[in-house]
Amino acid sequence: MILPASAPESIAACADAIRAGGLIGMPTETVYGLGADASSDVAVAKVFAAKGRPADHPLIVHVAAFDGGMSGVAHFATQVPAFAQQLMSAFWPGPLTLILPRRAGVGAAAAGGQDSIGLRCPSHPVAQALLATLRKPADGQAEVWGVAAPSANRFGRVSPTTAEHVQSELGDALPILDGGPCDLGIESTIIDCTRGAPVLLRPGSITSLQVEQACGQKLLSKEELLAHNQPGPRASGTLESHYAPTAKVRLMDTKALQAALDVLGHTAGPRPTIALYSRAALKVVSPLVLQHRMPQQAAPAAHELFAKLREMDEQGVSLIWVETPPAALEWDGVRDRLQRAAAS
Repeated sequence: MILPASAPESIAACADAIRAGGLIGMPTETVYGLGADASSDVAVAKVFAAKGRPADHPLIVHVAAFDGGMSGVAHFATQVPAFAQQLMSAFWPGPLTLILPRRAGVGAAAAGGQDSIGLRCPSHPVAQALLATLRKPADGQAEVWGVAAPSANRFGRVSPTTAEHVQSELGDALPILDGGPCDLGIESTIIDCTRGAPVLLRPGSITSLQVEQACGQKLLSKEELLAHNQPGPRASGTLESHYAPTAKVRLMDTKALQAALDVLGHTAGPRPTIALYSRAALKVVSPLVLQHRMPQQAAPAAHELFAKLREMDEQGVSLIWVETPPAALEWDGVRDRLQRAAAS
């Protein structure tokens, strides 16, 4: 049930579905989400069931456009530190999730039972239109303060960046708002704001340097705190193995890739078995290998990453060889997703 997001009736129908405790597919600027009323534990349980996701693995709650009053944020969070407010002002609406102390009795299931909750204000106009509709109900309708929306795919698999990806993952019965391909293509940067200083839990399109410049504080890593026996809250997309296609992903530097290709030589077979995804122009002579070029810049590479992994999977290969992304900050999000995909 792919619905054109340009039609007002599509937004209204999906808002009604959420108010009734149902699920929808919705576009954001990062990836497509599987949306449900974040305040309804029953509706959120349907998200976990549809994805096959453990119920203690928290979801990100999407709230309506940041208006300075933080009404949606205040519904779910007990307090917002000054540095978190600075990050909201700098990056909301946008691809930044903030982990904040959760208000008792609100969003427990979405938070995976934790006393903290992840909140984000998406910039995609369709997501904002849906959230605004939910916050302004007609007479007799319930107000929905936020939409829990993890990526609309089976747990641990490649995230969807088009409505068609969602349909292929979750079937024809799910209403899906089609807002076109996602602009950014990888999930949001996640910052833990519950420990007095910003802590990076997941990299994304917003870099650690941008976060530090916006809030005026050093961004800590979760590894630094773990070294001091300070475990943080669980967060979406932070398991070691995640974002995985069916084919086995292997990350290699340019030299190792070329050496592996040289070992293959002119080896042939009944069909290609390896997909190669690299920035470097490598010498390939074996018909077993299907070549794909990775963009030289981080942003376009992130934009196409999940769609490209799906494309290579659909070619029927058993292996995907990927050139390791550069160590530069702007590549952190892409590198993180590929490392987790390769860990599966």
